[in-house]
Amino acid sequence: MSGKALRDLNVLPSSGLDKNSDISGKGSLAKSYIENINDNGHELQKKNSPLFSATLNKVDIVKSNGLETVNTEVEYIDSENLADIADVDASFNTLLARLDSKDWVSTCEALNNVRQFSIYHKQKLLEIFGAVIRLIVKSLKCPRSAVCKTALMASADIFKAYNDIIIDSIDPLLVQLLLKSSQDKRFVCEAAEVALVSMTTWVSPMLLLPKLLPYLTNKNPRIRAKASMCLSRSVPRLGMEGIKAYGIDKLIQIAAAQLSDQLPESREAARALAMQLQAIYVDSQVSQCEDSVKLVDADSWEAFCHAKLTPLSAQAILRVTATPKEGLALS
Repeated sequence: MSGKALRDLNVLPSSGLDKNSDISGKGSLAKSYIENINDNGHELQKKNSPLFSATLNKVDIVKSNGLETVNTEVEYIDSENLADIADVDASFNTLLARLDSKDWVSTCEALNNVRQFSIYHKQKLLEIFGAVIRLIVKSLKCPRSAVCKTALMASADIFKAYNDIIIDSIDPLLVQLLLKSSQDKRFVCEAAEVALVSMTTWVSPMLLLPKLLPYLTNKNPRIRAKASMCLSRSVPRLGMEGIKAYGIDKLIQIAAAQLSDQLPESREAARALAMQLQAIYVDSQVSQCEDSVKLVDADSWEAFCHAKLTPLSAQAILRVTATPKEGLALS
């Protein structure tokens, strides 16, 4: 910068600001913005203080490269600690607009309202359910981590509240959950994992498995791993009759394919699935042959694997499901 320009900067008027104040003239915009947020905060606290305390906790000024920026700290409330909405009708009437707001603080507040509706007013939210899911997906794509994490928490609560009702809207939601659970931001990744566990816990496995299958062959190995883990958690919920109806042969082929995946998470999920299928298969055969001391070879687990899989895949499945003694023999 030239000497003349520096002299001009030195003689700029102070605009009446106290030179001893913590925030100089160049920070007046930041100060104004903070005051505006604080004013809005007081209003929100009047309307719904428990929710606001979860959304916006503190505003600081952070200096970076000589510039002052606003840093908003966000606190996240667990589902069991969420209070009911103070004004249900007012919140409901503005919910979609706030979910689609460019103001991320307003969006976080609206996402927490979605969580409250799913807990305390399930039927009310069904009136705009499709639109709400679309806007949650939009928030999941938001680069701002606070919005993304709050949307993930809303997803977990929605799975728990609505169970199979979500299945027709689950595809775009599932894509984002798998992506977010595969990224490097730890606190976003952990929230996505919680949402996926909620999904596999509360959505019917018979409906969920067809939605998961395409992701087992995804090009992204992390997405394949997360999908494998979801599948491994869902299958036991089918029960013996459900697994028979779905097809144990289909499931053992899926497990065999995942055993050769490059990520250990996929392989571990495949091992768990294979062990579950073996236990269910053996139990089903024993129940059919209660009077027999020994199962005939044709009904054995080994014979089943060789009948349904390629020789290499059968050997891989038998290796991970064998007892230590049997494993030595197979080796």
